[in-house]
Amino acid sequence: MFSFRGCGRWVAASVTKQHLPLAWFSGENAAPWTPRFDVVVVGGGHAGTEAAAAAARCGSQTLLLTHRADTIGQMSCNPSFGGIGKGHLMREVDALDGLCSRICDQSGVHYKVLNRRKGPAVWGLRAQIDRKLYKQNMQKEILNTPLLTVQEGAVEDLILTEPEPEHTGKCRVSGVVLVDGSTVYAESVILTTGTFLRGMIVIGLEMHPAGRLGDQPSIGLAQTLEKLGFVVGRLKTGTPPRIAKESINFSILNKQTPDNPSIPFSFIHKTVWIEPEDQLPCYLTHTNPRVDEIILENLHLNSHVKETTRGPRYCPSIESKVLRFPNRLHQVWLEPEGLDSDLIYPQGLSVTLPAELQEKMITCIRGLEKAQVVQPGYGVQYDYLDPRQITPSLETHLVQRLFFAGQINGTTGYEEAAAQGVIAGINASLRVRQRPPFIISRTEGYIGVLIDDLTTLGTSEPYRMFTSRAEFRLSLRPDNADSRLTFRGYKEAGCVSQERYERASWMKSSLEEGISVLKSIEFASSKWKKLIPEASISINKSLPLRALDVLKYEEVNTEVLAKAVPEPLKKYSECRELAERLKIEATYESVLFHQQQEIKEVQRDEALQLPEDLDYLTLRDVSLSYEVREKLQFSRPQTIGAAGRIPGVTPAAIVNLLRFVKTTHQRQAAMNELSKTDQCLRGTDKLEERQL
Repeated sequence: MFSFRGCGRWVAASVTKQHLPLAWFSGENAAPWTPRFDVVVVGGGHAGTEAAAAAARCGSQTLLLTHRADTIGQMSCNPSFGGIGKGHLMREVDALDGLCSRICDQSGVHYKVLNRRKGPAVWGLRAQIDRKLYKQNMQKEILNTPLLTVQEGAVEDLILTEPEPEHTGKCRVSGVVLVDGSTVYAESVILTTGTFLRGMIVIGLEMHPAGRLGDQPSIGLAQTLEKLGFVVGRLKTGTPPRIAKESINFSILNKQTPDNPSIPFSFIHKTVWIEPEDQLPCYLTHTNPRVDEIILENLHLNSHVKETTRGPRYCPSIESKVLRFPNRLHQVWLEPEGLDSDLIYPQGLSVTLPAELQEKMITCIRGLEKAQVVQPGYGVQYDYLDPRQITPSLETHLVQRLFFAGQINGTTGYEEAAAQGVIAGINASLRVRQRPPFIISRTEGYIGVLIDDLTTLGTSEPYRMFTSRAEFRLSLRPDNADSRLTFRGYKEAGCVSQERYERASWMKSSLEEGISVLKSIEFASSKWKKLIPEASISINKSLPLRALDVLKYEEVNTEVLAKAVPEPLKKYSECRELAERLKIEATYESVLFHQQQEIKEVQRDEALQLPEDLDYLTLRDVSLSYEVREKLQFSRPQTIGAAGRIPGVTPAAIVNLLRFVKTTHQRQAAMNELSKTDQCLRGTDKLEERQL
């Protein structure tokens, strides 16, 4: 047994205080305190909470290690969840019985579906969240999860042992070393360190070590990972200042109200916890030329912007927007932080100027002329690990049973972190039980797109999910995430509850029955026009129309159709979610057939597995350039399809790889057949011997 000791220390503020009794941290039926667990999760952010809960749901004794238990579920940046692409991830996390969607339905203060002008395949469920409520509800969920124990502690190092011979990797992780020198042993370890790996906070020209405002960074663990040979990069992000609500003149600003009715994130909720009339509004204002002047005149006082470290492309600082898009007005959304919070979050105004200049800039904006800055904005610079060093199960290539999830893989956003967390938790548990990994392909979900992009393409800037990243958007919709993933989660991973499985089964059978009934009802177009005069149905059509075809018209929904043909359609309009999903299925019926054919073609490539132990640098049976060999050796794709998505891997190389894989499969099949024949002959010989 050996370990890599780090030089620095991640000293959490809570280490020096008296620990609360461990019973307070343990869920019902949790393991008594012991230094050995099935799964240890390091970090209590959005990736860590999902990972720990998922591992526990799968039946593993799980320990969640966090520097401070009172920060579990903390929303460090924006007070919102969801959005375009991100809402899809939340629905998929929920389909696997994840936490964030249910907690958001219990903690939101403003629910709205974005992108309504486009089709339902790209709608983005989004909500403003009460920070305090979300943290309270998440902690309650975590601390009452069976098989899950929470312990305060800062991880300094990893315990490493000899590798398992049947798997690739230079060594195997067997636990963690805490900052006080104590050890915790585990069968699998998940690192969800967020921005804490050698984190540095920046305001103006001032820099000081921190993973988040008020929390010390992780130095020793970062050094351990680097010594192990992981390729480490550097990224940066930032957060806006917080403004006193009472100092803002909302009366002159554009007001945005929530949806009525509000659509919940979770499939198991019919409604959210708060009525639309009790929800809080958001307000819109804009920057102006004076804001640009203040930023441009003071760039010499802003070290964060001058850094060559890459920041988020799709959520940039106001300084980056002014430099990249000069002479433009930029939106600033004023978002509430909670029902009883006195703070407003100015979305779109992430800034790292000195504090006094931040206030000067803010008071130039319409509605904020008398604004009081309660907390200045700041930047964070941190280490991340090249995600091409992990497999689609999120286990690392270098160290067996070590999993990464969240910002450590180069992503940004709560939703991206939660999606990786739930997959890492499931697979860490499956690894303990020596079961096959739970992999979501890019044909099955946005989670699959996210992980495939990271593991095959890598990233040099904080990665954010958008619907445009998915090739099969019409099939991977927010409304059908349960039918895509819940059954797999229940049968293959054991991470889905019986209640959720039964509800998904009911919805699946109801949809199939409803679509079948809608297809069976046929009338002439003239009759449909009489029944539903508001629909733009042409009476010149010679062929009869099915009810499913009529449901495709914009003016027609399931309720309208049920009024026209009460029997047998009335019962399908009584459940709001079922009625909406029937409408969506009808809308995409014709195009989905063609997309399913395309998906099958991709899945054929994905079915061609590459051997796990291939050494591409010394492989002789296939013609590949040295550049291609290097790229394949670094990324270690698991399928031909994944290899084809690696930049620089040419079509010719894919053809040669494909030929190699097919030849290898044929040889293996022949050997298996020969082995069966040999066994059969030996069995015959033994039978003859017994007869003699």
